[in-house]
Amino acid sequence: MEMAERRNAITELINRKGSVSFAQIKKAFPDVSDMTLRTDLKSLDQDRKIIRIHGGARSVEYVVGADGLQVNPERRMRNAASKEVVAKKAIDLIRPNTTIFIDSGTTCEELCTNIAGMPLQIFTCSLSNAIALARSPKSNVFVIGGRMSPFTLNLNGSHTLTMLQQISFDQAFLGVTAYQSEAGFTCGSDEEASIKRQVAKNAGQVIALMDSSKVDKRTTFKAVDLDDIDLVVGDDEMPDEFKLECSRTGVEVI
Repeated sequence: MEMAERRNAITELINRKGSVSFAQIKKAFPDVSDMTLRTDLKSLDQDRKIIRIHGGARSVEYVVGADGLQVNPERRMRNAASKEVVAKKAIDLIRPNTTIFIDSGTTCEELCTNIAGMPLQIFTCSLSNAIALARSPKSNVFVIGGRMSPFTLNLNGSHTLTMLQQISFDQAFLGVTAYQSEAGFTCGSDEEASIKRQVAKNAGQVIALMDSSKVDKRTTFKAVDLDDIDLVVGDDEMPDEFKLECSRTGVEVI
């Protein structure tokens, strides 16, 4: 295997798993020396294709919240068809003349893009969402203030949480980075995880938007558990095991 081919394969492994130990990388490439693999990881990290961590590596896709919009702009196009399916299903759940929260992430942004024409009161912490919602003149759009992340264009921090504590939502649409049975729903930012938890507490119905690629993945910070969710909106390839787990918890999957 040539160097470029091997490094692409390492990147794909890390992206697929979310995070891996060096032992897992070694197991996947048993004929490559430890020194060569460590050099590969260093080079991939310098090229911002992966993030080196102690004892292994992590995908850049799972480092900065629901979607690494600036760190990894290619992610906007990845699984685009699945995100469109999820967004269209979610639109059918929205009731006119209600108050909703729309979380960060490209799937949530896709929802915002297609929501035009519906009379709603919409809250968000995402500047990308706000721009997309500018095409929905019948909705009153409120952007929750805070410190802006240069990677995701999301607003977060203590000021954001304080404001969210004072607002109730009929529905909350949460962006999902990853789900694993043992860890629940996780994301790459502690501050974004805090926002998801607060919003879930204040919403009459909590809806997670996720395509099948995010199932059985795990990232750094826990946001909410499966039993904090009322409904999961997924694509048409959601694993049967995940559907069964949701059914046992009383969570509907559509």
